[in-house]
Amino acid sequence: MEKFKLYIDGQFDPGAANFTSLNPATAEPWADIAEARRVQTDRAVEAAARAFQSEGWRGSSASARGKLLLKLADLIERDARRLARVETLDTGKIIRETEAQIAYVAEYYRFYAGLADKMDGATLSIDKDDMETWIKREPVGVVAAIIPWNSQLFLSAVKIGPAIAAGCTVVVKAAETAPAPLLSLAELVHEAGFPPGVINIITGFAADCGTVLTRHELVDHIAFTGGAETARHIVRNSAENLASTSLELGGKSPFIVFADADLESAANAQVAAIFSASGQSCVAGSRLLVEQGVKEAFIEKLITKVRNIVIGCPQHQETQFGPLCTLQQKQKIEQVVSRSLEHGARLVSGNQPVDLPGFYYPPTILDCSNAPDADCVVQELFGPVLSVLSFKDEAEAIRLANNTEYGLAAGVFTQNLTRAHRVTRRLRSGVVWLNTYRVVSPLAPFGGYGKSGFGREGGIDAALEYTTTKTVWLRTSDEPISDPFIMR
Repeated sequence: MEKFKLYIDGQFDPGAANFTSLNPATAEPWADIAEARRVQTDRAVEAAARAFQSEGWRGSSASARGKLLLKLADLIERDARRLARVETLDTGKIIRETEAQIAYVAEYYRFYAGLADKMDGATLSIDKDDMETWIKREPVGVVAAIIPWNSQLFLSAVKIGPAIAAGCTVVVKAAETAPAPLLSLAELVHEAGFPPGVINIITGFAADCGTVLTRHELVDHIAFTGGAETARHIVRNSAENLASTSLELGGKSPFIVFADADLESAANAQVAAIFSASGQSCVAGSRLLVEQGVKEAFIEKLITKVRNIVIGCPQHQETQFGPLCTLQQKQKIEQVVSRSLEHGARLVSGNQPVDLPGFYYPPTILDCSNAPDADCVVQELFGPVLSVLSFKDEAEAIRLANNTEYGLAAGVFTQNLTRAHRVTRRLRSGVVWLNTYRVVSPLAPFGGYGKSGFGREGGIDAALEYTTTKTVWLRTSDEPISDPFIMR
């Protein structure tokens, strides 16, 4: 088996113990993972705090930080295929996606490298004649970045990149499920030449690692991507250290198709929205809302496309659909689908065993017209299950789209430009894709409303999450201060 170590204070650490990671495509062990417990987690945070206070890091220029990020970007681009192989082995994501996605991750680091020396403050036109007043942006401090197993190199880039650009130091906690890609990234962090303690990468379980990290008195900001229940624990933990938080959580994203849409293009986008990455995406378009007049025609297009999806080994380039990451996730989806069928949902396609080893669950479509409150419509499944509802007019489409506790993303398909603007204004979603879906860029902020969290990742907005403002007052008068008992 391959072995992966922790990365703490510029050194590779064997951890307090080891645990095994399974290959989801075979259900067989493939990697031996070092585990961080309290001692290692404390060491990582203390190393980050020490590095943050060091003259070598605090005294470094923004341009120097940018050059380190550029170096890391080049190394990621160089090793994209190797990193993709590790991610595919550990998570089951298909190799054609991991290779493309990881190569693009380099662009996120380049974006934040360029932004490092551009996070300027401001001079205020203050209402006092004898004062010059300005605002400086300064790094918030030590960041605990907690990353889920899916798309982890991308989801870590939108935290590490802006945090380093701002001048923070970071402790990255990879999920205990499939942490090998992030532990592999540590090798490139080391090669890029970041000072010891600036970036630390660990993994471990909740009680001895995650809780210790998020309650740690030296942590100033917690950036978390994951589920709402875990987020509640993190927010409670942050009450101990009063760390600020940014939370990018789940979604139950509506995919709205109006009768005037290009149905062929919309069907391709719907396949991408729910069946790419085997549905294991926080922005998965898992609720299809389709206008009544085109519902049957659109579903027929989807059925044809689903039947042609190539299910197979994720390491093969021709494979379009791989396994789920864990057996527990597969079992959860099976249970939710079963309950939904019992409550009136109709099986359109899928929900049949896949004749392959590993944690495979097929692309599945459920018509929920007679069960609009079924579990599959309400819950985030994090898997390849599409729930279909229909609407009669624009007002009903918006009502159904917003009928969720989440508010992360939405897709709208229409040829009517004015309708596109109207619907976009009324959707409670942090991201709206018009006539497309699942598109990202380092320039664009990403985040949601409600149970989808708060704060933004990507774009300039993300960088500002890792800064705090300092207001500086300079009295320019040579006259003595007159009355010390009156606030100026």
